[in-house]
Amino acid sequence: MKRRRIPMTVSLPPEIAEDYENMAEKEAKNKSQLFRDMFLLYKEKAREDEFFELQRYGARKARGKSILTEKDVEKIVFEDR
Repeated sequence: MKRRRIPMTVSLPPEIAEDYENMAEKEAKNKSQLFRDMFLLYKEKAREDEFFELQRYGARKARGKSILTEKDVEKIVFEDR
């Protein structure tokens, strides 16, 4: 049977640990649930940052090829169809 949880230990400076405990109490969550929620938000933000970086990369490449409008994109997509 697989474990559903793996215990972990995290060391924090006292002021952050106190803020963390206060936040968990304010949110009415235990510290494990608060950590899971924070971690999922962090992952979501990282994926969003990656998406926007890819978007900026694509925009730079498009500008370099003088692809500036959606019509330019459509022309390229449909030119060989």
